[in-house]
Amino acid sequence: MVKLQVKYRDELQFLYETVVDTPVGDILKEVVAIYNGRLKVQRLCSDMEELASHGVVIPHEMQGLTDEQVHELKLRDEWVEKCVPSGGYVESKDPIGRRNGRAPNEKMAGVITRTVSEAKAEISKKQAEASVCVTQTMIGDALDQLRGASMIVYPMGLPPHDPVRMEIENREDLTGTQASQEVIDPALAQLWWAGKELQHDKALQEYVGKNEKTKIVVKLNKRGLGAPAREPICTEEQKKQMMLDAYRRQEQLKKLEEGNDESYLDSDWSDSTALKKNFHGMSNVKWRM
Repeated sequence: MVKLQVKYRDELQFLYETVVDTPVGDILKEVVAIYNGRLKVQRLCSDMEELASHGVVIPHEMQGLTDEQVHELKLRDEWVEKCVPSGGYVESKDPIGRRNGRAPNEKMAGVITRTVSEAKAEISKKQAEASVCVTQTMIGDALDQLRGASMIVYPMGLPPHDPVRMEIENREDLTGTQASQEVIDPALAQLWWAGKELQHDKALQEYVGKNEKTKIVVKLNKRGLGAPAREPICTEEQKKQMMLDAYRRQEQLKKLEEGNDESYLDSDWSDSTALKKNFHGMSNVKWRM
């Protein structure tokens, strides 16, 4: 199996495994699905952490308003009594006024936080460091775990406007958010290796050969952004090591130069003709020009 180290914007994202006779178009489709799936899991984890801390999201027209303003405008959250977490709730006011402040109790919050931690580990970039290849099945399992945790804590379901429910039902609206800049449209996706774009209609082996034990670094890119930067000749760690070796060599040369100090040759005691001069009575002769 060929292993691809998938990078985006010079940052390692995950490892992907395939065979050399697979069309590049099929590889790209699955790689983009995994990349976008990891982003979805990350967004869902973030929203569920907020859910565990401050309860469900209130209607958009009430967000950011004070209690007095809500009362003056005669606004009402019809979901506040419908969506009560299992085992009751604890008061935990949301400082940004986005959630209703009815957080799950410690036991139910623990269910969410443990599941979030497991899901994050499933799609973590550390998986690549441990040579674990990420698959769409792993992404699906992580999403199922998060969905299951939300159903345990809120068996009646979440409000339709809550981002956790929207993510689970694939209704998320990322318009105008930073997250929308990170997602890659499959129609605009490109895969680059060795400074050239891999063509969709060609098999991977036309680029890397037929050796199934090959391991290469590929880069995801969006069409229209030009070619991604080439891989550096050496890593930052290798650069640091080379600088350290050069410094050590420089220090060694300094010590050698100090050890080879020949200034003593100018001293009287080192004069090889001193005895002869002494016999001839010329040891104290001063020469004048």
